[in-house]
Amino acid sequence: MSLVMASLKNLLLSPLRGFIHKDFHDIFERMTLLDKLFFLIVHFVDKLNLWHRLPVFLGLLYLGARRHLHQEYNLINVGKTPVGVRSNPADHPYRTADGKYNDPFNEGAGSELSFFGRNMLPVHQHNQLKKPDPMVVATKLLARRNFVDTGKQFNMIAASWIQFMIHDWIDHLEDTKQIELKAPKEVASQCPLKSFKFFKTKEIPTGFYEIKTGHLNTRTPWWDGSSIYGSNAEVLKKVRTFKDGKLKLSADGLLEIDKNGKIISGDVRNTWAGLSALQALFVQEHNSVCDALKKEYPELEEEDLYRHARLVTSAVIAKVHTIDWTVELLKTDTMLAAMRTNWYGLLGKKFKDTFGHIGGSILGGFVGMKKPENHGVPYSLTEEFTSVYRMHQLLPDKLQLRNVDATPGPNKSLPLTNEIPMEDLIGGKGEENLSRIGFTKQMVSMGHQACGALELWNYPVWMRDLVAQNVDGTDRPDHVDLAALEIYRDRERSVARYNEFRRGMLQIPISKWEDLTDDEEVINTLREVYGDDVEELDLMVGMAAEKKIKGFAISETAFFIFLIMASRRLEADRFFTSNYKEETYTKKGLEWVNTTESLKDVLDRHYPEITEKWMNSSSAFSVWDSTPEPHNPIPLYFRVPPQ
Repeated sequence: MSLVMASLKNLLLSPLRGFIHKDFHDIFERMTLLDKLFFLIVHFVDKLNLWHRLPVFLGLLYLGARRHLHQEYNLINVGKTPVGVRSNPADHPYRTADGKYNDPFNEGAGSELSFFGRNMLPVHQHNQLKKPDPMVVATKLLARRNFVDTGKQFNMIAASWIQFMIHDWIDHLEDTKQIELKAPKEVASQCPLKSFKFFKTKEIPTGFYEIKTGHLNTRTPWWDGSSIYGSNAEVLKKVRTFKDGKLKLSADGLLEIDKNGKIISGDVRNTWAGLSALQALFVQEHNSVCDALKKEYPELEEEDLYRHARLVTSAVIAKVHTIDWTVELLKTDTMLAAMRTNWYGLLGKKFKDTFGHIGGSILGGFVGMKKPENHGVPYSLTEEFTSVYRMHQLLPDKLQLRNVDATPGPNKSLPLTNEIPMEDLIGGKGEENLSRIGFTKQMVSMGHQACGALELWNYPVWMRDLVAQNVDGTDRPDHVDLAALEIYRDRERSVARYNEFRRGMLQIPISKWEDLTDDEEVINTLREVYGDDVEELDLMVGMAAEKKIKGFAISETAFFIFLIMASRRLEADRFFTSNYKEETYTKKGLEWVNTTESLKDVLDRHYPEITEKWMNSSSAFSVWDSTPEPHNPIPLYFRVPPQ
């Protein structure tokens, strides 16, 4: 009987072999019947390059099908999972200092010094770490020629925000062994550094047969605000006042400076003025939550005030990123609907506010689900996630300071006072300059300046001779060429190159350079660096060269990692799911989160004059003198993208 069924199955599926790209035949064979159906739908739409041009509701169905496939085939655990050990969530009704005990079945999941996971199996490149040479790639394909910006779509606050998030989520533990890269003769004259030294990523045995070694994350990858709270008890102790649950903040609204001249914050490594301004803003947010909770619940102890305020502030950060920052990054109606669905579900905010969470993650959203969902794989952020978040092209060469004392012009625009080189805004020098500039002028200036585009030939040259820092914020003696280093890091960490990466994410690979771009200069330079071997193309270069979807500031290749991991950051965390309730957050705390919809709301709480006087745009992440989004009378789910 089984032989008959197998024959019948082959007979039915054999005509599909000609339709399915040959690289997916093997994985298709291993799929369940339902997954095969989802794959056929996704693959058909991909072949027509159609999903982002579909009506919004059909686009959501496509994204739902694709996300399901990624949840089944693109979540790979690194390291052993504890068996038979269970903690009681009631023993830890708060976020711990080091991220432990979020997952009752795996106390170390998402904690400091847990393994980075994988979205696909590692592709070892130890014999190809310098093929082609990273400094050649950086010089010929990445280094900025002329600054290209994102127009009115994305501003410098948005660029600072993503670094604020990275400092919450990921940083690799380094080895004590140094490596040196030297510029080959063909590009040496164009390289700011002729050679540079850096520490290799520390490789740790996993004790697991499938992936034998992995890398440790020194930050807690939960969405727990660790960029302001820290990823361990030692840092947490430094940032707290131990009075009314509050964190340290200077009288001018900026981060406090310690006796060694270093900022006091949850994460102080490789910082700059824009990042520390956002850290200070959310320290202020935390302290305001403490004040509100103390007024509402005067019986709460200091430790309880801190714990509730951390939960609330972390949730505000996650919400701003989900339904404000990401919506500006991926500026289409389909993504507006998708991100709001992640938080509120298809039934929407009004329904959820009135009736609560109903109908599972699809109808009610991830936030408030009855229990967390990790799809059978312990929570972590991944090596591939790290790679697609390489976004240093967002940074300009100079920050344009605005005259906040001048009368605003059309669309609340402001005249320039001067430009300050980005080199003067990083590290200790940056903190000194930020203190002189002040929070208001820094934030307004970033709001009015467009950030860089994620394209080839737009990587800041000043970052090719950069002062690297230790975890404690002290400068290292060896400068680094960050553009070349990022190419090397992906190879060192066995992240697949562009074409194999696309295969791993069930995306159709390219077969020639013309599949990637129609820009002749790009094609010629790719051929000069990589020859005709498209399989050698580095992920970072491919994503920058890729034709972008209209409205997307990032590549589609990067976006599909976002699609799975952005959802995972919410659905796997019990503080956004089973513990997202009054008993954990307090009633006042939940109200605080539920009534905050954007970064503008946070700014309005603390600096109402900033947005009232100088922000004309709909979002604090788009350029502030841009025209607000016009009202669209067509219901969101029924909209059709412009063709």
